[in-house]
Amino acid sequence: MERADILGGIAASGTDTTARRVTERAAELDIPVADLLAVAGHLVPADLLPPERDAEAVRAFAYRASHCDHPQLAALEAFVRSLPRDAAAETGTRLPWPGPRPARTGCSAVLGELIRNRGFGIRELPFLGLSRSTLNMMVERWEPNPHRRQQLSAIAGPLGWTLPDLFAVAGEPYGEGIRPMVHCHHLGRVLAAAVPLTTAQLVDAAAEADRLSARPDQGVWQPVSQGFADGCPDLTGGGGDA
Repeated sequence: MERADILGGIAASGTDTTARRVTERAAELDIPVADLLAVAGHLVPADLLPPERDAEAVRAFAYRASHCDHPQLAALEAFVRSLPRDAAAETGTRLPWPGPRPARTGCSAVLGELIRNRGFGIRELPFLGLSRSTLNMMVERWEPNPHRRQQLSAIAGPLGWTLPDLFAVAGEPYGEGIRPMVHCHHLGRVLAAAVPLTTAQLVDAAAEADRLSARPDQGVWQPVSQGFADGCPDLTGGGGDA
């Protein structure tokens, strides 16, 4: 069975696919278990959620990581994964819904859960090229619209999802000509790896991101990062899996 068919089937069947089977599929597909459980509508266990931590530290890390190029992102991911898991943070925290009103079903519900799985609210997401009002709409009641594929192309990368995978979950047709709007999934891999980190560890990881990118301290929050998807190695050869 094709990968897209598997993901589309899990999204369509919901909790009819058992949590155990979803967990097995997550390993087969190399997708975080918490994410695939969310796609199937299952409750994500606390040990797969991030610990309670300062939202500003989450936002700063995501922002600084987005300034890294691809070799720097790989080094940053290795650094993040090398940090010890804090015994005091073994049980994660279920954050408030990222938008104004929780979505109950459909693509909005899945998208909101994917954002929460990383310890983000809308404000903590790195620059995506989308307005905050659009992001709020996407996690509240995201009806099919002419811009939906562009919106998926913007948010997939920072969540660590490839475009074909997220399009399959959303039930949208994917074509080889579709590219990430700003960031590819390599940035999202780093942000997903940081899910277990405490506030103090996020501060250290943000400093490491600055060291790797050699980004000067700008003194103010800059809305646009430099880590665009143009240099993604998965796209330079004409592939479409970023």
